[in-house]
Amino acid sequence: MAGRPAENSLVHMGIAFLAMGGWAAFANRAHPMPEPLVAGLVQGALSAGITLVLKRMVEALGRRLAGIAALVLPPLIAVALSLAILGTIHMAAGTPELLATIALPASVTAIYSAGYALALWRGRRAT
Repeated sequence: MAGRPAENSLVHMGIAFLAMGGWAAFANRAHPMPEPLVAGLVQGALSAGITLVLKRMVEALGRRLAGIAALVLPPLIAVALSLAILGTIHMAAGTPELLATIALPASVTAIYSAGYALALWRGRRAT
């Protein structure tokens, strides 16, 4: 049921905001305030937005592609877009520890999108 917290997009977005925003603040902890705070808020907002869009993007690409492309391309595109967005916005925000800040969120994007694309691909092959 859509009302359950585990199925609520806002809950997922909130968790992404807190987890990845917290990571970004931690990754930038050696720098003076407000740099860790800004990095955390920027990453939190980006992670919440990416979480909202990522699932739908992988589904849409998987439907439009056939064969092995439906398995491989959606996660590659998701990670490439995520890295481009995270890198660009964090550079514009002046995040001091850029690579450390985006490494974990990009890794989570890669793991999630690859696993989800695999599940969708297997489901299509089984039908």
